Amino acid sequence: MCFWQERVMHFEIMHKLWASTYKELLLLLRDLGGIAILFVMPMLLLIVITLVQDSTFKTISDITIPVLLVDNDKGEVSKNIIDNLSESNSFQILQKDSEEEAKEAVFAGKYQLAIVIPESLSTSLQKKVNQNVEGILSKFGLEEDSLLVKKETIPVKEVRLYFDPATQVSFKSSVKNGIDKMISKIETQSIYKAFQSELGEDEDESIFDTENFIAFKEILPTKNNEEIVPNSAQHNVPAWTLFAIFFIIVPLSINLVKEKNQGTFVRLRTQPVNYATVLGGKTIVYLGVCLIQFTLMLLVGIYIFPAIGLPVVDVTGKLFLLYVVAIFSGLAAIGLGLLLGTIAKTQEQAAPFGATTVVILAALGGVWVPVFVMPKFMQLISKISPMNWGLEAFYDVFLRNVSFVKILPEISLLLLFFLLTILIAIIYNRSKNAV
Repeated sequence: MCFWQERVMHFEIMHKLWASTYKELLLLLRDLGGIAILFVMPMLLLIVITLVQDSTFKTISDITIPVLLVDNDKGEVSKNIIDNLSESNSFQILQKDSEEEAKEAVFAGKYQLAIVIPESLSTSLQKKVNQNVEGILSKFGLEEDSLLVKKETIPVKEVRLYFDPATQVSFKSSVKNGIDKMISKIETQSIYKAFQSELGEDEDESIFDTENFIAFKEILPTKNNEEIVPNSAQHNVPAWTLFAIFFIIVPLSINLVKEKNQGTFVRLRTQPVNYATVLGGKTIVYLGVCLIQFTLMLLVGIYIFPAIGLPVVDVTGKLFLLYVVAIFSGLAAIGLGLLLGTIAKTQEQAAPFGATTVVILAALGGVWVPVFVMPKFMQLISKISPMNWGLEAFYDVFLRNVSFVKILPEISLLLLFFLLTILIAIIYNRSKNAV
């Protein structure tokens, strides 16, 4: 008899859970505008953000930036600078005669950068190099009239750079470093030539090798003997998919508050239905929503991205782990949404608080700004964001090609977060409705 009673109770629980799930599904399907927001808007967001950020993941040779150049030197050094800038394929050189004209064009936002080469740069550099070389040779007695070598004060020459005030700091630093490296190489080559000239060697038969001796090589992870090169799609698909998944906090919490205000929960309290069953029905439906969102995002990355000139998302051999991470990320988002909907009293409380919470968690989690560039204390705080756990798990699968064991810490934290938020929601609801 006890066995059959347990079976009946189990059947009743499952029936109530199914009824709650079916009710949530009907409510969702009746809100076509809400469905469009949940599914269409995240895809548009992903496409727009990836299009905007795609250039930052390309090599410099893929991007050509128009640059104004004022050559007041008209010498060998300025010619080398112009040739090096042109050969880099990163800049389109547009020469101007007036520094003032170039400055006004850049400060007006018409161009990103203007380079002004000072007068007599070539002759001053040659004088400086010759003076240094003669001084060195005189120390060894190799210079005629070595005792007569005198140092002449040669003023420092400045290559002036004008940047558009709206230009990002990272671009400025990159340009400055590139030009500084280029000029240093020109100076080095001038020193070698001066030594060769003083030693009476033929310039066509150089005794100095001016090529860089130390080089840098980036070692990338490989798969099937092919290097895996990260691109904008692999970074943006997991990041903005996670953002979309967590944004269901807003409609979920509003839905919960609406039911409370419409008296649905009062009617449920007259029935033998506990709050955990109600939350269980919502969890099942919205978890399905999260997985559909994730699937649509992957389809955008696989089929739409290549059609509009963006890198394709490679999910070969990764689908199972990707869906595992999506499931646990969805559970964490649902748990937070249910907790917020349980605590909030009005839709006006739930909507802005939910949206703000998602934005804060995204900022802390590294969706917008990489965690490693944050201040140290912010890096520590980011570790408490469930978005950070989900994003790291997605990156582990997408970019680091790890196994299931490696993502266990992240998905365990996501599951623990879900269970904790659901437990708090149930306890809060019970204490609030206690007679």
